[in-house]
Amino acid sequence: MHIALFGATGGTGQQVLTQAIEQGHTLTALVRAPSRLPARPELTTISGDVLDLAAVTACVAGADAVVCALGSHGSKTPIEALGTERILAAMQEPGVRRIIVVTSLGVGDSREQIAWPFRLIMDLTLKPIMAAKAEQERLVKASGLDWTIVRPGGLTDGPKTGRYRFGLDRSLKGSRISRADVAEFVLRQLTDETSLHRTPAVT
Repeated sequence: MHIALFGATGGTGQQVLTQAIEQGHTLTALVRAPSRLPARPELTTISGDVLDLAAVTACVAGADAVVCALGSHGSKTPIEALGTERILAAMQEPGVRRIIVVTSLGVGDSREQIAWPFRLIMDLTLKPIMAAKAEQERLVKASGLDWTIVRPGGLTDGPKTGRYRFGLDRSLKGSRISRADVAEFVLRQLTDETSLHRTPAVT
């Protein structure tokens, strides 16, 4: 399968990239600094910004599916919603249908799945980012595409373990999970339609 990847230089995006290649997929990644990704025969990099619709369209062209793992990474203006808006627009023209988007537990109707101290932290320090993720989810749900929104718990840089919980049950509480395990779950969605048009937590 050929995957268009957005957010490839972030922690989760790097894991998606590595594991996708290990599984035999090929990828095109849109990155502002292609030098941050090692050259690999399975990877095509496009230099550009996710807010540039022409660059996004070039990345999506020829893809079987799109994985969006955008993060703001300290940016003053969160790009999750704005970037996803461009991605969804680019997918309409070539008829690419499948998109898996990584947001976060605590967004939308998953707020109660986060322990109250962390909800307080989100409200005090992450409010703009969480608002951008909420708008990102709204855009994806309204897109008419074949979407899955993956909501991970607290992210770590630990190894891939394969030992994690996931599902739609609102009693599933957020806890730490490695980016490697999140990437594994994301890639499973490429061929598993169980979570189509759903927002599974993974933790």
